[in-house]
Amino acid sequence: MVDYCQGDKHRPVDAAVQDHEIQQMNTTETPIGTAGETETAGVRPGPNIEAGIAVIQDQVTTLPNSPGVYRMLDHKGTALYVGKARNLKRRVSSYTKPAKISHRIFRMVSETTAMEVLVTHTEVEALLLESNLIKRLRPRYNVLMRDDKSFPHILITGDTDWPRLVKHRGARTSCGGYFGPFASAGAVNRTITALQRAFLLRNCSDTVFNSRTRPCLQYQIKRCAAPCVDYVSKEDYSELVEQARNFLAGDGGTVQRVMAQRMQEASQDMEFEMAALYRDRIRALTQIQAHQDINVEGLFDADVFALHSESGASCIQVFFFRGGSNYGNRAYFPSHDKTHDPAEVLTAFIGQFYDNKIPPHQVLVSHEFMERGLMAEALSIKAERKVRLLNPRRGPKRKLLDHAQTNAREALGRRLAESASHRRMLGDVAKAFNLEAVPDRIEVYDNSHIHGTNAVGAMIVAGPDGFVKNAYRKFNIRNLSDTTGEMGPVDAADQSGNHFKAGDDFAMMGQVLRRRFARAQKEDPDRDRGSWPDLVLIDGGEGHLSVAAKAMVELGIDDICLVAISKGPDRNAGRERFHMPGRQPFSMPERDPVLYYMQRLRDEAHRFAIETHRKRRSKALTRTGVEDIPGIGAKRKRALLNHFGSGRAISRAGLVDLEIVEGISRAVARKIYDYFHDDG
Repeated sequence: MVDYCQGDKHRPVDAAVQDHEIQQMNTTETPIGTAGETETAGVRPGPNIEAGIAVIQDQVTTLPNSPGVYRMLDHKGTALYVGKARNLKRRVSSYTKPAKISHRIFRMVSETTAMEVLVTHTEVEALLLESNLIKRLRPRYNVLMRDDKSFPHILITGDTDWPRLVKHRGARTSCGGYFGPFASAGAVNRTITALQRAFLLRNCSDTVFNSRTRPCLQYQIKRCAAPCVDYVSKEDYSELVEQARNFLAGDGGTVQRVMAQRMQEASQDMEFEMAALYRDRIRALTQIQAHQDINVEGLFDADVFALHSESGASCIQVFFFRGGSNYGNRAYFPSHDKTHDPAEVLTAFIGQFYDNKIPPHQVLVSHEFMERGLMAEALSIKAERKVRLLNPRRGPKRKLLDHAQTNAREALGRRLAESASHRRMLGDVAKAFNLEAVPDRIEVYDNSHIHGTNAVGAMIVAGPDGFVKNAYRKFNIRNLSDTTGEMGPVDAADQSGNHFKAGDDFAMMGQVLRRRFARAQKEDPDRDRGSWPDLVLIDGGEGHLSVAAKAMVELGIDDICLVAISKGPDRNAGRERFHMPGRQPFSMPERDPVLYYMQRLRDEAHRFAIETHRKRRSKALTRTGVEDIPGIGAKRKRALLNHFGSGRAISRAGLVDLEIVEGISRAVARKIYDYFHDDG
């Protein structure tokens, strides 16, 4: 558990390391070119080991014998590799000996046209900076951590007299106690539900809490003590909060013993309803502990990393233990070259994993690696306390690692099987749509709106590994609505100058595609960053296909396969029609796996488009107009809404009424009043 209050800031990288990033006075750069020569504009050099070695040798002459981080760059200035060194001069010079480097490093050196160096004070700072840069730059030749999502925590707020018990994900900016991480949102939700039964803490927002005049349903189903209507004293509620904090911090045995004693005393005093209440609370705590599948004696706060490699791929299972309880596990599949050994993959993964997370007191690893002491020191600096990095060889902790490795092996086996099946499916897709090669990237587009209001376009991406959710994009349709989200009285026009009426789904699709591929032409004109699709699938019929084809012609793109998928007769699933330029519409057999796959892609795009539209619509509904007034931020807006209740009431308020709101001065009140009442 970690306590935070307003103003506390967790810095993901050590301050000294960030200073090295910000202050460029310690940076040494070699201009793009070969052997110190500047590259001619517009000329792309080909892979050349001699040229790459010359660039590195030229850099070595100026390097110090001190710790630091180096970056290999290609002809575009994109990072190929980020590495750290105890001795920069010695480490970088090793790349100038082709006979002693691996094939992977040989390729990297061949593509290197420039280098950048950051000098650090210590090797630990270099390790922290290396992890930060790898995560930010994602160099092609490094081990890369995938699916880095923030983990959910349980938060007991500390900025109110009646603390809340809520799920929290993201930056720790609120005052209170944070407990976790949990491996999944489901694990947090189950735990919170049981904690509510055990400790009767509220989870409602402050706005709802302050407006209650009678207990809500949570009180009726015995999940809240109803502090909103004073059914519990502040002292008794504080005791419940303290018990919850102690339980989550690992002192569950003491909490349960106290409850059991009070249940016994209530029973002896013939207070059977109170005894039953304590009985139910004890059962709720037991339910939480029953969900902890694996518990190891002596393992209080720890993370467990177990790696299994096979066929050039790896899976790392991470188990989370907090307060002596197992908070679940998650599988990761880092991206790396086949030549990386397991210890190297695990080392790089751990460094990136803790780049934006606080390490626990213990970290268990399945493989021994050379820089374990250095990594432990770096994690200790991030945690601002001692962190032990262990590789146990025997005992309960070793059995736990073996169990985690078994999970990693099984997860990797499933992943490889799914990947092979998926690649076969993509091969069938290529045959169905006459593609020249198996597609590596499929983009699917859909629109969502209600009579043209709050219109959005959505793009989802799929590839050999399934859906690529970090590549999803949303497009707020431009020039279709006025500032209030309602349709204007006249036709609008997209950026191409084509006029269309409100709710014109065809024109919306054209605008989305123009914006998407115009940006792709600008950011990746050589199409070597993997951001161009091999197949574009559009949710629609011939009209949508015609608009898409026209947009591509306007942009000068003629080598991307366009396919539109329509519902077919009676809009029945399984009778979809496919439309392609220069080809008659066709259907696929009802049980064709490719048809199922296309349906799945279409449905995912539809889901994402609707979800995006609903979020935009909800945001539009909560706008009051106050946000557009200079000097009115979130805090003043909240104060106004709490006082008046709605944006409409704010717009009708008089000058005197506005001035009495906390935080609203006479000058600000005048601004608000004039904004809503100025006829000019």
